[in-house]
Amino acid sequence: GGCWHQCCPGRNNACWAPGARWARCYCDSYCERTGDCCEDYHAVCRRAAVGCAVGPWGPWSGCSSSCGVGSKSRSRQVTVPPRHGGEPCPDLKQRRGCLGEHPTCGTAK
Repeated sequence: GGCWHQCCPGRNNACWAPGARWARCYCDSYCERTGDCCEDYHAVCRRAAVGCAVGPWGPWSGCSSSCGVGSKSRSRQVTVPPRHGGEPCPDLKQRRGCLGEHPTCGTAK
């Protein structure tokens, strides 16, 4: 067995292979702390792992409601996708509440 089939970020108990004498060895990055990595983990996973990188946040959108409660959103793009068990991407979208205050809101009764 070995990690040639998978490499996983973080602690992932499902990321294993049969090792010596049918004991499980692991291919997640946490195996370095616990000392139960598969023999080929460093060659296959650590050298090749590339973590996700993202660009800056874009501007907030306008409020979805011109009068009253609505929401705004913004996003950012992935500049380097994760590969070979590297760190996954963080959130790419954010939302927050807003209050639409168009000048005609108070006159529409």
